Amino acid sequence: MTKKEKPTPNRWYDDACGTALAMELVGERWALLIVRELMFGPRRFGELKASLNGISANVLTQRLEGLARSGILARRKLPPPANVQVFELTEWGYASEKAIQELGRWAVRSPAHDPTLPLSAASLMLSARTMYAGGMSGSVGFRLGPESFVARLTPDAITIKREDPASADFVFEAGPRALAAVIYGGRKLADAEADGSVRITGDRVMAEDYITRFPLPPKMG
Repeated sequence: MTKKEKPTPNRWYDDACGTALAMELVGERWALLIVRELMFGPRRFGELKASLNGISANVLTQRLEGLARSGILARRKLPPPANVQVFELTEWGYASEKAIQELGRWAVRSPAHDPTLPLSAASLMLSARTMYAGGMSGSVGFRLGPESFVARLTPDAITIKREDPASADFVFEAGPRALAAVIYGGRKLADAEADGSVRITGDRVMAEDYITRFPLPPKMG
């Protein structure tokens, strides 16, 4: 694509509304979830496929190509010794986070929302950035299978990055689904620890406080 050319999304609607264009850009199945998975930095093809339960390699390839044509993500080859191709959001792609967060806040008010269903590590971390109610200070580490994150909290904000959680005030080690069941699904932390699905190291009092900071809004209807 030359500098003068503009990406042309699939035209589903004969409509000038920005909402219609947004649907043309990220409305195909899996497209918005791919954007979600890239919110915490570049990912390899295999990492993306592993985090999106049920997507085929063929569909993932098609969606990545479409998002790249639209300018939402880009391909990049990591330098040696990694020497592999990764996909990462463009600056414009990262700017979609607020829209994704607002859509998530709206959707969880549906009675159909089920926080016990499977979810990826990136999904759990993005939900934390979306639902944080404030009032806490400190750092939280997460070892969620092969992925690690650190959340830094102030009474008014939360930031989360992919990094080694060794220096955090406390660390959760769990599968994303198991930890989400405690934070959003009402499962008792002690029960999750007893069966080994969630493990805590570091400041346990802070850990017990942390899981109360993400209340879901009331359901509609």
